[in-house]
Amino acid sequence: MSKFHVLIPAAGTGSRMGSELPKQYLPLNGKPLIHHALSLFSAASRISAVHVVIAPDDHLWREYSAAGLDAKVSVHALGGATRAATVLNGLEAIAPQAADDDWILVHDAARPGLSMAMLDRLLDSLQDDAVGGLLAIPLADTLKRADAGQRVANTEPRDGLWQAQTPQMFRYALLKKALRQAGGAPTDEAQAVEALGYSPKLVPGELRNLKITYPQDLQLAEAILLADAREQTTS
Repeated sequence: MSKFHVLIPAAGTGSRMGSELPKQYLPLNGKPLIHHALSLFSAASRISAVHVVIAPDDHLWREYSAAGLDAKVSVHALGGATRAATVLNGLEAIAPQAADDDWILVHDAARPGLSMAMLDRLLDSLQDDAVGGLLAIPLADTLKRADAGQRVANTEPRDGLWQAQTPQMFRYALLKKALRQAGGAPTDEAQAVEALGYSPKLVPGELRNLKITYPQDLQLAEAILLADAREQTTS
Protein backbone atom coordinates (compact mmCIF):
# COMPACT_ATOMS: atom_id res chain seq x y z
CA MET A 1 0.00 0.00 0.00
CA SER A 2 1.35 3.43 -0.94
CA LYS A 3 2.53 5.64 1.90
CA PHE A 4 2.10 9.38 2.33
CA HIS A 5 5.24 11.46 2.84
CA VAL A 6 5.28 15.21 3.46
CA LEU A 7 8.14 17.36 2.16
CA ILE A 8 8.41 20.97 3.34
CA PRO A 9 10.90 23.22 1.49
CA ALA A 10 12.12 25.74 4.07
CA ALA A 11 15.31 27.13 2.57
CA GLY A 12 14.02 30.55 1.52
CA THR A 13 14.68 33.91 3.13
CA GLY A 14 11.22 35.45 2.77
CA SER A 15 12.59 38.80 1.60
CA ARG A 16 9.15 40.27 0.89
CA MET A 17 8.34 40.12 4.59
CA GLY A 18 11.00 42.75 5.32
CA SER A 19 12.25 40.79 8.34
CA GLU A 20 15.73 39.80 9.44
CA LEU A 21 14.42 36.34 10.30
CA PRO A 22 13.68 33.87 7.52
CA LYS A 23 9.92 33.71 7.13
CA GLN A 24 9.56 30.17 8.45
CA TYR A 25 10.88 31.28 11.85
CA LEU A 26 8.67 34.33 12.34
CA PRO A 27 6.52 34.02 15.49
CA LEU A 28 2.84 33.19 15.11
CA ASN A 29 0.83 32.75 18.31
CA GLY A 30 4.03 32.15 20.24
CA LYS A 31 5.44 29.49 17.90
CA PRO A 32 7.64 29.67 14.78
CA LEU A 33 5.55 29.81 11.62
CA ILE A 34 6.73 26.40 10.45
CA HIS A 35 5.67 24.81 13.74
CA HIS A 36 1.99 25.00 12.84
CA ALA A 37 2.33 22.92 9.68
CA LEU A 38 4.66 20.45 11.39
CA SER A 39 2.22 19.98 14.26
CA LEU A 40 -0.67 19.21 11.94
CA PHE A 41 1.24 16.67 9.86
CA SER A 42 2.69 15.07 12.98
CA ALA A 43 -0.83 14.55 14.33
CA ALA A 44 -2.13 13.09 11.05
CA SER A 45 -2.15 9.29 11.41
CA ARG A 46 -2.12 8.73 7.63
CA ILE A 47 1.15 10.61 7.19
CA SER A 48 4.15 8.25 7.44
CA ALA A 49 6.98 10.79 7.48
CA VAL A 50 7.59 14.54 7.40
CA HIS A 51 10.77 15.90 5.83
CA VAL A 52 11.91 19.52 6.20
CA VAL A 53 14.57 20.78 3.77
CA ILE A 54 16.50 23.78 5.10
CA ALA A 55 19.41 25.78 3.71
CA PRO A 56 22.89 24.29 4.27
CA ASP A 57 23.91 27.40 6.24
CA ASP A 58 20.72 27.57 8.33
CA HIS A 59 21.91 27.95 11.93
CA LEU A 60 18.46 28.86 13.27
CA TRP A 61 16.64 25.54 13.02
CA ARG A 62 17.85 24.20 16.35
CA GLU A 63 16.97 27.46 18.10
CA TYR A 64 13.59 28.12 16.51
CA SER A 65 12.22 24.70 15.62
CA ALA A 66 9.54 23.41 17.93
CA ALA A 67 10.74 20.79 20.39
CA GLY A 68 8.79 17.65 21.14
CA LEU A 69 7.33 17.08 17.69
CA ASP A 70 6.57 13.60 16.47
CA ALA A 71 9.55 11.39 15.68
CA LYS A 72 8.31 11.18 12.08
CA VAL A 73 9.86 14.65 11.42
CA SER A 74 13.33 14.66 9.79
CA VAL A 75 15.49 17.60 8.72
CA HIS A 76 17.76 17.78 5.67
CA ALA A 77 20.18 20.70 5.21
CA LEU A 78 20.09 20.42 1.43
CA GLY A 79 18.23 23.51 0.30
CA GLY A 80 18.92 24.70 -3.25
CA ALA A 81 18.87 28.02 -5.07
CA THR A 82 15.22 27.61 -6.07
CA ARG A 83 12.14 25.96 -4.65
CA ALA A 84 12.30 23.29 -7.34
CA ALA A 85 15.95 22.54 -6.52
CA THR A 86 15.16 22.32 -2.81
CA VAL A 87 12.28 19.90 -3.38
CA LEU A 88 14.34 17.78 -5.75
CA ASN A 89 17.21 17.61 -3.26
CA GLY A 90 14.73 16.51 -0.63
CA LEU A 91 13.36 13.80 -2.89
CA GLU A 92 16.86 12.50 -3.55
CA ALA A 93 17.56 12.44 0.19
CA ILE A 94 14.51 10.33 1.02
CA ALA A 95 15.03 7.82 -1.80
CA PRO A 96 15.84 4.99 0.65
CA GLN A 97 12.50 5.52 2.42
CA ALA A 98 10.13 6.24 -0.47
CA ALA A 99 8.86 3.76 -3.04
CA ASP A 100 8.20 4.95 -6.58
CA ASP A 101 4.43 4.78 -6.09
CA ASP A 102 4.41 6.46 -2.66
CA TRP A 103 2.72 9.84 -2.47
CA ILE A 104 4.71 13.01 -1.78
CA LEU A 105 2.84 16.01 -0.36
CA VAL A 106 4.86 19.19 -0.85
CA HIS A 107 3.69 21.92 1.52
CA ASP A 108 4.80 25.51 2.05
CA ALA A 109 6.41 26.20 5.42
CA ALA A 110 4.53 29.51 5.39
CA ARG A 111 1.01 28.06 5.19
CA PRO A 112 -0.02 27.67 8.83
CA GLY A 113 -3.78 27.52 8.19
CA LEU A 114 -4.02 24.04 6.71
CA SER A 115 -6.64 22.04 8.61
CA MET A 116 -7.02 18.32 9.15
CA ALA A 117 -10.27 18.46 7.17
CA MET A 118 -8.47 19.92 4.14
CA LEU A 119 -5.67 17.38 4.44
CA ASP A 120 -8.13 14.48 4.58
CA ARG A 121 -10.04 15.92 1.60
CA LEU A 122 -6.82 15.99 -0.42
CA LEU A 123 -5.80 12.46 0.53
CA ASP A 124 -9.28 11.05 -0.11
CA SER A 125 -9.56 12.80 -3.47
CA LEU A 126 -6.16 11.80 -4.83
CA GLN A 127 -5.09 8.51 -3.26
CA ASP A 128 -6.49 6.56 -6.22
CA ASP A 129 -5.87 9.23 -8.87
CA ALA A 130 -3.69 8.41 -11.86
CA VAL A 131 -1.80 11.73 -11.72
CA GLY A 132 -2.20 13.54 -8.41
CA GLY A 133 -3.10 17.14 -7.79
CA LEU A 134 -3.24 20.03 -5.40
CA LEU A 135 -5.40 22.13 -3.14
CA ALA A 136 -6.63 25.27 -4.90
CA ILE A 137 -9.45 27.81 -4.75
CA PRO A 138 -11.41 29.37 -7.64
CA LEU A 139 -10.51 33.01 -8.20
CA ALA A 140 -13.20 35.35 -6.96
CA ASP A 141 -11.69 38.79 -7.61
CA THR A 142 -11.51 40.58 -10.93
CA LEU A 143 -7.99 40.42 -12.34
CA LYS A 144 -6.21 43.47 -13.73
CA ARG A 145 -3.01 43.36 -15.78
CA ALA A 146 -0.78 46.39 -15.13
CA ASP A 147 1.41 48.27 -17.55
CA ALA A 148 4.88 49.63 -16.78
CA GLY A 149 3.34 52.66 -15.05
CA GLN A 150 1.11 50.52 -12.83
CA ARG A 151 -2.00 51.52 -14.70
CA VAL A 152 -4.55 49.00 -15.90
CA ALA A 153 -3.55 47.59 -19.27
CA ASN A 154 -6.53 45.25 -19.47
CA THR A 155 -8.89 43.08 -17.44
CA GLU A 156 -8.20 39.36 -17.50
CA PRO A 157 -11.14 36.91 -17.65
CA ARG A 158 -11.16 34.78 -14.53
CA ASP A 159 -13.39 31.97 -15.82
CA GLY A 160 -11.78 28.65 -15.00
CA LEU A 161 -8.91 30.23 -13.08
CA TRP A 162 -7.87 28.79 -9.72
CA GLN A 163 -5.31 29.96 -7.18
CA ALA A 164 -2.88 27.16 -6.35
CA GLN A 165 -2.27 26.23 -2.72
CA THR A 166 -0.40 23.43 -1.02
CA PRO A 167 -0.06 20.58 -0.29
CA GLN A 168 0.59 19.47 -3.86
CA MET A 169 0.50 15.69 -4.04
CA PHE A 170 2.18 13.46 -6.62
CA ARG A 171 3.77 10.02 -6.80
CA TYR A 172 7.43 9.96 -5.80
CA ALA A 173 8.78 8.74 -9.16
CA LEU A 174 6.62 11.10 -11.22
CA LEU A 175 7.49 14.16 -9.17
CA LYS A 176 11.21 13.41 -9.21
CA LYS A 177 11.15 12.91 -12.98
CA ALA A 178 9.18 16.14 -13.47
CA LEU A 179 11.58 18.22 -11.40
CA ARG A 180 14.65 16.67 -13.02
CA GLN A 181 13.35 17.56 -16.47
CA ALA A 182 11.81 20.93 -15.59
CA GLY A 183 13.17 23.77 -17.67
CA GLY A 184 13.63 27.14 -16.02
CA ALA A 185 12.33 27.39 -12.48
CA PRO A 186 8.77 26.11 -12.05
CA THR A 187 6.97 28.01 -9.31
CA ASP A 188 5.25 24.92 -8.00
CA GLU A 189 5.34 21.16 -8.39
CA ALA A 190 2.16 21.02 -10.46
CA GLN A 191 3.76 23.18 -13.15
CA ALA A 192 6.65 20.72 -13.46
CA VAL A 193 4.23 17.78 -13.73
CA GLU A 194 2.15 19.68 -16.31
CA ALA A 195 5.28 20.08 -18.44
CA LEU A 196 5.36 16.28 -18.81
CA GLY A 197 1.89 16.37 -20.35
CA TYR A 198 -0.16 15.48 -17.28
CA SER A 199 -3.21 17.31 -15.91
CA PRO A 200 -3.17 17.48 -12.09
CA LYS A 201 -6.52 17.44 -10.32
CA LEU A 202 -7.74 20.55 -8.50
CA VAL A 203 -9.08 19.78 -5.01
CA PRO A 204 -11.02 22.60 -3.33
CA GLY A 205 -9.01 24.30 -0.61
CA GLU A 206 -10.04 27.14 1.66
CA LEU A 207 -9.15 30.80 2.08
CA ARG A 208 -7.72 30.06 5.52
CA ASN A 209 -4.92 28.09 3.85
CA LEU A 210 -3.21 31.33 2.86
CA LYS A 211 0.51 31.67 2.29
CA ILE A 212 2.27 34.19 4.53
CA THR A 213 3.96 36.56 2.09
CA TYR A 214 3.53 40.07 3.52
CA PRO A 215 3.46 41.33 7.15
CA GLN A 216 -0.32 41.83 7.14
CA ASP A 217 -0.78 38.13 6.31
CA LEU A 218 0.53 37.25 9.77
CA GLN A 219 -2.27 39.21 11.40
CA LEU A 220 -4.90 37.35 9.41
CA ALA A 221 -3.32 33.98 10.17
CA GLU A 222 -3.19 34.85 13.87
CA ALA A 223 -6.90 35.66 13.85
CA ILE A 224 -7.70 32.35 12.17
CA LEU A 225 -5.66 30.29 14.64
CA LEU A 226 -7.10 32.16 17.63
CA ALA A 227 -10.60 31.45 16.34
CA ASP A 228 -9.67 27.76 16.08
CA ALA A 229 -8.43 27.77 19.66
CA ARG A 230 -11.64 29.38 20.93
CA GLU A 231 -13.76 26.85 19.04
CA GLN A 232 -11.80 23.95 20.55
CA THR A 233 -12.23 25.43 24.01
CA THR A 234 -16.00 25.76 23.70
CA SER A 235 -16.65 22.46 21.93
